[in-house]
Amino acid sequence: MSAKPLAAKLSLANLVLFGLAYLAPLIVLGTFGVVAQASHGATASSYVLALFAMLFTAASYGRMAARLPVAGSAYAYVSHAIDRRAGFMVGWAITLDYIFLPMVIWLIGAAYLHDQFPVVPMPVFVLGFILSTTWLNVVGFRVAKWANALLMALQAGVIAVFVVLALKFISARAGWGGLASPAPFFNPATGIAPIAAGAAIAAYSFLGFDAVTTLSEEAEDARRTLPAAIWLTALIGGAIFVVVAYLAQLAHPGFAFKDVSAAADEVAAAIGGKAFTTLFVAGMVLAQFSSGTAAQAAGARLIYAMARDGVLPKKLLGRLSPRFGTPVSAVLLTGAIGLLALFLSVESSTSFINFGAFSAFTAVNLSVIFTGWREGKRPRGMSLLTWFAFPAAGGAIDLWLLTRLETPAIVLGLIWLCLGLGVLAYLTRGFRQPPPDLSMEEH
Repeated sequence: MSAKPLAAKLSLANLVLFGLAYLAPLIVLGTFGVVAQASHGATASSYVLALFAMLFTAASYGRMAARLPVAGSAYAYVSHAIDRRAGFMVGWAITLDYIFLPMVIWLIGAAYLHDQFPVVPMPVFVLGFILSTTWLNVVGFRVAKWANALLMALQAGVIAVFVVLALKFISARAGWGGLASPAPFFNPATGIAPIAAGAAIAAYSFLGFDAVTTLSEEAEDARRTLPAAIWLTALIGGAIFVVVAYLAQLAHPGFAFKDVSAAADEVAAAIGGKAFTTLFVAGMVLAQFSSGTAAQAAGARLIYAMARDGVLPKKLLGRLSPRFGTPVSAVLLTGAIGLLALFLSVESSTSFINFGAFSAFTAVNLSVIFTGWREGKRPRGMSLLTWFAFPAAGGAIDLWLLTRLETPAIVLGLIWLCLGLGVLAYLTRGFRQPPPDLSMEEH
């Protein structure tokens, strides 16, 4: 294996497909009950608010990606814009998202399959997910990008069928005028506080638009395509979330469900009967496979970037396969970590994820401010908005979302950061030496 930049071969369309696969747009139905309950039946407003909030951070990611088209994402941006030690800590924090998220995705997909085929032990499905997505990521995006396109098309098909059936169901019950109801945006039972609480949950559905930046070194004309891909991923994903949430809320008004975690099954059965419920479950499984493939690819590239810079073992994890041109060792490591899913539940494995994501989001927004200041951008006119006001707003929103996390997640996240601080102390000989240099290999 040799240490070299990843090969450029991904177009704007490939990058957007990757980002949407990571988001898994169908997940809006998977979390519908939880958001509906938190927002008191105003899920559409919660998703609009979450989309508005995430666009600030998406703009910051796009601005930094255009200047630093390297595979390290938030880790790279903070290292160069603020400080290498801060970059290390952000990279350490974001590993909670990138490395543990595939595990959660595999667990959810396995749970859906096990529910349909209870005679098959759940660990069998978990292993099936891990082995298949790991193989796709080892052979590289020559195969994975076509798999993502196919799986996204199937997801889009399920969503399209849902929309058609929901429109038919709503119009039959309340007439076509029922489709103009403002209830999913605001109703007597909700208010600003419930909508904001729902948005804090809905924002988790957007985690993934930033994963596009981990493919910086494989993107064609990265300085142009990356910002566009980040924005398109957030906008397209957000538009799907809002439309589907609106129709689901119209089809099932209110926020009382037999099982809040399976609320989408209740909606699917109401609008399409058993046949559509079966199709919906199949779509959810495919969405988890597609999202798991993308999440594992992003995690492996973050590990590769940090190892290439000497933060992690370079000889083991900082090399590319001469045959496939992919960070095979890093991919295999993410698969091995995923084996922990055999012993964990979805609840326990998700405790880490959002702490790392929102920490990194906040740091990237700060990176834009630091970069603007160092480049001599004067805080006036459009410069004031794009380099200072927008990232400041994004950072404030991300910090607020972080404080909305449950206490166990915050405690576990802080413990993880303390462990990272210990590793940094070791790498820098008790903070007496600077951390390893961040490479700036571009194509």
